[in-house]
Amino acid sequence: MRILVLNSGGTSIKYQLFGFRGGELVTVAKGAVESIGQPHSLLKFDVPKQAPLRKEIEAKDHAGGLEQALRLLVDPEIGPLSSYSEIDAVGHRVVQAGEKFRGTFLIDDALLMALREHSELAPLHNPPNIRGIEACRRLMPGVPQVAVFDNAFHKDLPDYAYIYALPYEYYEKYGVRRYGFHGISFKYMTERAAELLKVDVSQKRIISLMLGSGTTINALAYGHSVDVSTGLSPTEGLVQSTRCGDLDPFIITHIMRKEGLSLEEMDEVLSKRSGWLGISGVSNDLRLVEEAAEEGNPQAKLALRAFTYRAKKYIGAYAAAMGGLDLVLFAGGVGENSSVVRAEICRGLEFLGIELDEERNAQLKGEGLVSRPEGSVPVLVVDTNEEAVIAQETYALVTVKSMLELKCVDQSSRVLNLESGG
Repeated sequence: MRILVLNSGGTSIKYQLFGFRGGELVTVAKGAVESIGQPHSLLKFDVPKQAPLRKEIEAKDHAGGLEQALRLLVDPEIGPLSSYSEIDAVGHRVVQAGEKFRGTFLIDDALLMALREHSELAPLHNPPNIRGIEACRRLMPGVPQVAVFDNAFHKDLPDYAYIYALPYEYYEKYGVRRYGFHGISFKYMTERAAELLKVDVSQKRIISLMLGSGTTINALAYGHSVDVSTGLSPTEGLVQSTRCGDLDPFIITHIMRKEGLSLEEMDEVLSKRSGWLGISGVSNDLRLVEEAAEEGNPQAKLALRAFTYRAKKYIGAYAAAMGGLDLVLFAGGVGENSSVVRAEICRGLEFLGIELDEERNAQLKGEGLVSRPEGSVPVLVVDTNEEAVIAQETYALVTVKSMLELKCVDQSSRVLNLESGG
């Protein structure tokens, strides 16, 4: 069975084509389109045992970028497929549909409608998720499309953790509550930690930091997500690349009055003009913010300090909520690659048992421990792989669906045989 996994973000698309051989997941090809909507987009394509492809393309929107990217899968010279008909299913990472859908589902018109209805809660993700689904439907009619929801990991949050201190009718009428996101990554991170450290994570209290352009921190106590920083939308919580994270809600109406902003304009401020971009005035790419800070840019220094300080506060709060801490995990582009960010977040947390090894942290490439052996709380960096989780979830759903259909056909045949006296 071959499964294509699509992960559409605000300005990028990542995808992987997987094969299942003897129950094992194998990468057949993978690629990405970066900087969608910019004058020059970057197309990446990798097939094992072939030279990687990198080239600039014009991708005005996600649909155009995706069609160019997927065309490489069936390219006569470098593609691993002869036609799209060799793909058995497509798994999509999707973000928010409120309480209507939280898990893994076959995509139908009702699910697409729910994604559209909740786009205002995930403006950087739901619209490109929808465009990715529609593009795959056009290119691969009849191929099962599966939605794997990013908030399903947090579906069992306790009510006192997910409820907001607003009139309860807003929860009843509109589903206004904490949902939490990056659940696909958190699932992978904890499973990978169990594998690398040879521990039973269901017996641990774990704080996981998924730090990319979007950022979320999760408290996992004995196998259950008990709190998460992102809320009704991915905007709440930590400082992010362009999202503001936590703030006094009065600020929103105050700025709208002062600046004469519409609801849509304020949404753009909160989601696309804030975060470390907003504070630094440099970039939404944290690598460039770090470089500017090293050169003495005071706003860039402030952006880094605000980002790491917020994360440190959450670690302390979640350790208190769980009554202790056994393991800290870092993942995501920033969490995996920025030793500076990891060091600043962990600095001063020795009282919790977190003791970073400065040399190990600075030199780490890839996965591994960055804590001192004498520290009571291991700090582990994990190379997250959301696409692998989505592939496994898609495989499980499509396989079960096929088995049920075969069972129904078999039962129908038996009924026909009985009626005909066979």
